Amino acid sequence: MPIAMHEVQLDIVVQLRKPHACGGNAWRVVRLGADIGVRCEQCQHRILMPRSDFERRVTVILARPSLNPGSVPQNQDV
Repeated sequence: MPIAMHEVQLDIVVQLRKPHACGGNAWRVVRLGADIGVRCEQCQHRILMPRSDFERRVTVILARPSLNPGSVPQNQDV
């Protein structure tokens, strides 16, 4: 089952169908746009692939980025 594109965001770690040549199978999303940029978590090799290929190749989301409480802007009433 392909991944829904609304689930894709920067810094998620995904597993693709085939492992990388270095043996790693975890990839971190480092670029979003017409192409998706991913970086191998084991050897740090970066590749770009079209969104359609990315959707087909992803099998599971391994980790999502954690929200840092300090990074969320707070509403201040003045």
